[in-house]
Amino acid sequence: MDPLRLATVWLGGCSGCHMSFLDLDEFLIDIAGKVDLVYSPVVDVKEYPEEVDVCLVEGAVCNEDNLELIRKIRKRTKVLVSFGDCAVTGNVPAIRNQLGLSNAESVLQRAYVEGAQAHAGIPNEPGIVPELLKRVLPVHEAVHVDYFLPGCPPPAAHIKALLGQVLAGVEPQLTGTQLKFG
Repeated sequence: MDPLRLATVWLGGCSGCHMSFLDLDEFLIDIAGKVDLVYSPVVDVKEYPEEVDVCLVEGAVCNEDNLELIRKIRKRTKVLVSFGDCAVTGNVPAIRNQLGLSNAESVLQRAYVEGAQAHAGIPNEPGIVPELLKRVLPVHEAVHVDYFLPGCPPPAAHIKALLGQVLAGVEPQLTGTQLKFG
């Protein structure tokens, strides 16, 4: 059997979900021969590949670059998992939705000018700061999501259970739309 083509992606978030993924410890060694990690912040691959079997997406959709990437991921991936609370609900990155800041310029002004301790000014070189969306989105508001793996971050045991089920060819167990464990 060919190895499972696995990707992990980090959008707008803190990388805590990837830290939990790395907390799989010896299980990572156990699955090493069964999984081909084809895209991840922990490997040096620049372009999201075609024909990915499973992708764990951490973080909310905060800017145009995130939106473009998640659309590409959805087109090229069989099973997409919202991985952690930022991907599932928007969580911390979506706090800016509640601030009443109606446009991206207001967010940039607050972050780079009002909040600056030195060298206040909005970066203006092309490509430095991706264009912010008017509203931060959980992943399912941008593309179809197959499964939700909540938690901030999801416990390593839940990630292990999900990957174990997928590698065994078993349809993950659900409660509603969330994965069921134990």
